[in-house]
Amino acid sequence: MDIRKIKKLIEMLQDSDLKEIEVSQGDESVRISRDYKSQAYVEPVIQKQVVHEANFALEKEVQQEEIKGNQIISPIVGTFYRKPSPDKDPFIKVGDVVQEGDVLCIIEAMKMMNEIKSDFSGKVVSINVEDGQPVEYGQHIITIN
Repeated sequence: MDIRKIKKLIEMLQDSDLKEIEVSQGDESVRISRDYKSQAYVEPVIQKQVVHEANFALEKEVQQEEIKGNQIISPIVGTFYRKPSPDKDPFIKVGDVVQEGDVLCIIEAMKMMNEIKSDFSGKVVSINVEDGQPVEYGQHIITIN
């Protein structure tokens, strides 16, 4: 809401006998009230969307139950790459057997290429991120059984 409009509302309140005025415009609203000393003050109110966290937690639990195997979690925020370079073969494919310490992928962060190594030995069950896609810290990227 424009500050000039708010100032105009304050002036209108001071010139009238009203004790309070509230105006809404889109997602924003402003309430202007006089205190007992007849001075006006502005109390901005921003409406926020309510998120149902209980449903989100339940969905997360269901997702965790569906994942069978050891999860490789992204240790950083960046861009996921399955290959060491565009003209090379991917480090791993679904069905490959990997050993602890094998390089699984690269995550680029701030122009640095970070090799992500396996913490587990086993068979690659799933690769949950497409090549070149962004990943978040803590995101499940690969499953090894």
